[in-house]
Amino acid sequence: MTTDHRLIVEDLTLGYGDHTVIEKLDLLVPPGKVTAIVGANACGKSTLLRSMSRLLAPRVGRVLLDGKEVHRTPAKQLARTLGLLPQSPISPEGITVADLVGRGRHPHQGIFARWSREDDEAVADALTVTETAALADRPVDELSGGQRQRVWIAMALAQQTDLLLLDEPTTFLDVSHQIEVLDLLTDLNRNRGTTIVMVLHDLNMAARYSDHLVALSAGKLHAAGDPADVLTEDNVRAVFGLDSQVIPDPTSGKPLMLPLGRHHVLTER
Repeated sequence: MTTDHRLIVEDLTLGYGDHTVIEKLDLLVPPGKVTAIVGANACGKSTLLRSMSRLLAPRVGRVLLDGKEVHRTPAKQLARTLGLLPQSPISPEGITVADLVGRGRHPHQGIFARWSREDDEAVADALTVTETAALADRPVDELSGGQRQRVWIAMALAQQTDLLLLDEPTTFLDVSHQIEVLDLLTDLNRNRGTTIVMVLHDLNMAARYSDHLVALSAGKLHAAGDPADVLTEDNVRAVFGLDSQVIPDPTSGKPLMLPLGRHHVLTER
């Protein structure tokens, strides 16, 4: 099953105070696909995600979900369709893992609604797939950084939205858990049709796991499309100021970027 929700950014300009971060950006998120957003530090990746999820109002332009402006949509109504895992989420002091994950069910509950079997199943499923069920009774603030990150992802999964935005979901994770999380998001996309949009720092992970790659540079869209068309030596140099060699990944067939430093010599091809 593939969701057909359309998330579109039109002529978007964003900023904080007098500082403009994103300027006149147009972007279409392919429905039912995995999109990864990459770019140098402070290029506007997280700011863009905040606006796409209604947390930051545009100075100019708009973000549309199924033709409706997200910033004019009530928060709880939007949260039934679109979920966000921010970069550095903060949990209430002393809250347990199970209680935090359970908060992902809030958008599905009315004013007088009671906790249901469906809520229990959604939370249990989220804990299972993120391998955090054994942590259910533990306080979140006693967990390691990697454990906390998986718990926050579990909360986002419990929300059961058709679109899921994640800002650096592999932060604090060692490489094995990074792969587990990205595999989990891929499963979510393939098995449930969930549209995934994630900000990643690792270009090779972004290329390997995405169907659609977006490269931002200084608050503007530099390139977007198939990873093979976006992750090129010219684009890496333009976006990151880095010389590199891009070769086919022998495992996935996706582009693989090899950075070149002053102490490395480009081998003949």
